[in-house]
Amino acid sequence: MNFSANDLKQLKAIGIEPSKAVRQLTRLRTGQVDVKLERPCVLGDGIISLPEDAHDYLNKSFAATVAAGRLTRFVPASGAASRMFSQLHADTATLEACRSIQPDSQASSSELDLRRFVDELASFAFYPDLKITMAENGHDLPQAIAERDMGLIIRYLLEKCGLGYSHLPKGLLAFHAAVDGARTPFIEHLAEAAFLNGLDSVATLHFTVSEEHLALFKAQLAAWRNALKETYGCRFEVSYSTQKPSTDTLALDATGQPLRDVGGQLILRPGGHGALLENLNDLAGDIILIRNIDNVVPDARKSDNLFWTRLLTGYLITVQEEQHALLKALHDQPDDPVIRELVIGFLIDRLQAEVFLTDDSKTLIDRLDRPLRVCGMVPNSGEPGGGPFWVRDAHGRVTRQIVESAQIDKENSEQAEILGSATHFNPVDMICSVSDWRGRPYDLTRFIDEDAVIIASKRQDGKDIRVLELPGLWNGGMAGWHTLFVEIPQEAFNPVKTIFDLLRPTHFCSG
Repeated sequence: MNFSANDLKQLKAIGIEPSKAVRQLTRLRTGQVDVKLERPCVLGDGIISLPEDAHDYLNKSFAATVAAGRLTRFVPASGAASRMFSQLHADTATLEACRSIQPDSQASSSELDLRRFVDELASFAFYPDLKITMAENGHDLPQAIAERDMGLIIRYLLEKCGLGYSHLPKGLLAFHAAVDGARTPFIEHLAEAAFLNGLDSVATLHFTVSEEHLALFKAQLAAWRNALKETYGCRFEVSYSTQKPSTDTLALDATGQPLRDVGGQLILRPGGHGALLENLNDLAGDIILIRNIDNVVPDARKSDNLFWTRLLTGYLITVQEEQHALLKALHDQPDDPVIRELVIGFLIDRLQAEVFLTDDSKTLIDRLDRPLRVCGMVPNSGEPGGGPFWVRDAHGRVTRQIVESAQIDKENSEQAEILGSATHFNPVDMICSVSDWRGRPYDLTRFIDEDAVIIASKRQDGKDIRVLELPGLWNGGMAGWHTLFVEIPQEAFNPVKTIFDLLRPTHFCSG
């Protein structure tokens, strides 16, 4: 592929090397490399439970980590909320049908969703704001509910004439009602960080946001900062970053050529959540807690998340301390057979990594000196997403990985069977150790599986295109890390994927 002078100028302006662009086009044309599953990770084979008699020690390790100011919360928060409201999108005929009093048995699934929405509208935390914004424009929300004027209600909820929820990131939507006002996921993450850190502490958080919404996040923090400090006795250090244009990816048109606009310019698309590995790398942190923006609950429900975050962090610290001590010893005394034996034992027994007794010290250091993550995994209850598996890589080595279903060849019956036998879901919390034994931040880009891209066919402007997502943040982007899976209970996982998830009991202050 020969890029034109204008193409090269465009790529340079956003920081994409021509060689990188060529690799993307080549991959788009040749197709993705499907993951080869060996077997699912299950309790006792890839997933462990933390014994109750270790909880006290792990909690003390967590407390020492917080006291040393080592913990940072990293929250991807740029995702749009539009998909949350897919069940509210309906044609005019369906909206009008909701005004009828026909029995539910005669209604379509779309009508039933809309009826449920309007019947339970007052239960949502955004109800007071919706009522106010409609009143400011001369509309009465209770009357609209009584008349089942679905078109009017949904328009003022989703469009910019009202709350504009379909144009906002999920992190800025009113999720929970509280005595101090409706709380968004952004505020709930701050509150949980304050609970974790305790009185007179400094809670450090980093949010990845879109450029267009950065000012809104900052404004919301400014409005809540004093109230949060008074409530929790905690100060906040909050930073933000945006997805880099250099992580955007090229696409192909139906003829297999780079997708271009009417002016001939290359069209680049966001590279998916794997692009955020750059943001995580730039953070140059120490111990980092990664949590999805929508997995939050009100204060009265936070105990499960707090309990398990403390234990997972404490467990990570115990493993990290042993890892770092062995790395230092191996660097200082590379020929000591006792140290070599201890390192090999740690890699095999604690990290379940494949090594050989004949590996030299340099090879052992390379195998051991990597970022470490502890992932909280909940039993699979039908939620969409990937899960933990033993995977065989291109070099024949079997490792624990988090795999998305889109990475698997489901036409292969053996692979489909392994996928279907998974017992656990994507990680709820990931506690990450991203500094080496000398205290220097790892270059996280060294541990990416560059082949773990996802390629999908989509429609854009009525035309078929092929798009590429970068190796995901917690799957291909961390493929070269040491990964430990710990089972945690379902109660610690409360995602909000659709608007009706907000009606689950866990998203209310009391049952």
